[in-house]
Amino acid sequence: MSSIIRKVISTTKAPAAIGAYSQAVLVDRTVYVSGQLGIDPSTGQLVPGGAGEEAKQALKNLGEILKAAGCDFTNVVKTTVLLADINDFSTINEIYKMHFQGNLPARAAYQVAALPRGGRIEIEAVAVQGPFTTAGL
Repeated sequence: MSSIIRKVISTTKAPAAIGAYSQAVLVDRTVYVSGQLGIDPSTGQLVPGGAGEEAKQALKNLGEILKAAGCDFTNVVKTTVLLADINDFSTINEIYKMHFQGNLPARAAYQVAALPRGGRIEIEAVAVQGPFTTAGL
């Protein structure tokens, strides 16, 4: 059996990992992007302004990692959104829709007890490299 290629994806345009994990890992053509907080990579701090601003930054960070993996938001097939307060869902959803349009990825959203660094939101994603052909059922 031939081996499957595993490659760590990293970019300085997104925050460095704050624990024992990689920003993303590519396996074959699938990219697994670690959860992104609303951290400004230039300061290493959460952006001010609450959940909405943190969501914008988290999605910007996610986009930079996707780019480093040769992808963009259209390649994303699944996301998980973790919220410190589920009442922020509608605000986050409006910002989320600016990045994901057309063929939307599958998604789960959860309220959690706490997020690293006191964050209000964390977003992780799974993407597939290459062009897609959309098929009907």
